[in-house]
Amino acid sequence: MAEVRKKVIEDKYNTKSIKTKSKQLEKKVVKTTKKKEVKTTEKKGLLTKFRIFCNGVVSEFKKVHWPNKKDMIKYSIATIVFVIFCGLFFYAIDIIFALIKSLI
Repeated sequence: MAEVRKKVIEDKYNTKSIKTKSKQLEKKVVKTTKKKEVKTTEKKGLLTKFRIFCNGVVSEFKKVHWPNKKDMIKYSIATIVFVIFCGLFFYAIDIIFALIKSLI
């Protein structure tokens, strides 16, 4: 009888390490959610909540990549040209449909 050999599938993306990392992250999430539950039971004042919100906003603004002047001009011109093109296109479609309607 012929032997059936199993094909060894290459793991190009190393999914084993990804699975183990995801399990580790799940454990960390469970641990951190327990800590957050304890913190949320404390009553916080309106000013404290507002300060936490402002700190979050500032930290998110630090992550934003702001374009320089040259890129901003390119993007603005591209946007204006696109809006003009779309406006002219839909105006032409409107005129064509109006002509068709007048013929009927």
